[in-house]
Amino acid sequence: MSLDIPDPLQRWRLLLGDPAEASCGSLGAEAQAADAALDWLYGRDGDRASRGERSAGLGPSALSTPDWINTIHTLFPKEVIERLEQDAVERYGIDEVVTNLEVLERIEPSESLLRAVLHTKHLMNPQVLAAARKLVAEVVRRIMEKLATEVRQAFSGSRDRRRRSRMKIARNFDFKQTLAANLHRYDPERRKLYVERPVFISRTKRHTEPWDIILLIDQSGSMVDSVIHSAVMAACLWQLPGMRTRLVAFDTAVVDLTSDVSDPVELLMKVQLGGGTDIAKAVAYAQSLIANPRKSIVVLVSDFYEGGSEHELVRRVKALVESGAKVLGLAALDAQAEPAFDREMAARLVREGAQIGAMTPGQLAGWLAEKVQG
Repeated sequence: MSLDIPDPLQRWRLLLGDPAEASCGSLGAEAQAADAALDWLYGRDGDRASRGERSAGLGPSALSTPDWINTIHTLFPKEVIERLEQDAVERYGIDEVVTNLEVLERIEPSESLLRAVLHTKHLMNPQVLAAARKLVAEVVRRIMEKLATEVRQAFSGSRDRRRRSRMKIARNFDFKQTLAANLHRYDPERRKLYVERPVFISRTKRHTEPWDIILLIDQSGSMVDSVIHSAVMAACLWQLPGMRTRLVAFDTAVVDLTSDVSDPVELLMKVQLGGGTDIAKAVAYAQSLIANPRKSIVVLVSDFYEGGSEHELVRRVKALVESGAKVLGLAALDAQAEPAFDREMAARLVREGAQIGAMTPGQLAGWLAEKVQG
């Protein structure tokens, strides 16, 4: 979803800059962010600055280039983003990420920079793209290292309180049984309990029929964090026995990226961020993949702003649920799990039986493990 400013005075204030505030009024929070992003770029124009046409509270130094790229992809529609990026490279020579190989090779890999690379990779020449791929690989490796552990722990088996375990590890520790077994060692004077025999619980692994996990990933620019973590999550799930994982990216078109699931770097380099959104078409594709609904989970990662038919989206989600498939809608899948989404549409899908929320990747792994092992 991009910035929407229906008030014409606010739009004029955004166009004319700070000197127009007395006549047009002050900007809201999102409009202020847009003003800062525009000033970061066009504030470099000495003539415009000297005439006072634009002057925001945040000057050109307030944002780094990756931050600016990520900001405009959140705030503006696709055609505006393309013009801003073109002006940045061609008019102002801002090439720290897009064209400067030396800078890209020495810059510290980070998730912020990964987001910027995914937004601008279509502008890169082959040499820069090769360096960008290395940067993407390093950031993905760091994310996967942490997430793979969380996924393994989630799917390692359910706890069996009837049996004790010799595996003395933290995730098997039984606090209640340990407390009961050591109450006789409580020292009332020191008000301390001395634990002599910690109790650990065994785990059982349940062998089930294979589950089909279908990840539907919204490619709109505001979902970039969720796209990154979905790609890594799919790679982790791909390695688990008893599960068939598919990953499908969509905007107004649907692209099945399952052949690249085992390589999240390649997958991310194929993602095309931006464009419209037809969620119903993606859900229809997921329906075509399902052979055994009662052993299928559809995870829809989207902000739920439907650019296609809302009626068709609701109808297809209802049909999935009635068939026995589980439908989980995620408004965010990233480390912060702080979503911005169409709450009205989400509520309609909940009424049809979908579960809607925002999760960290670790929480999603736990939820999936609960469903497939339950």
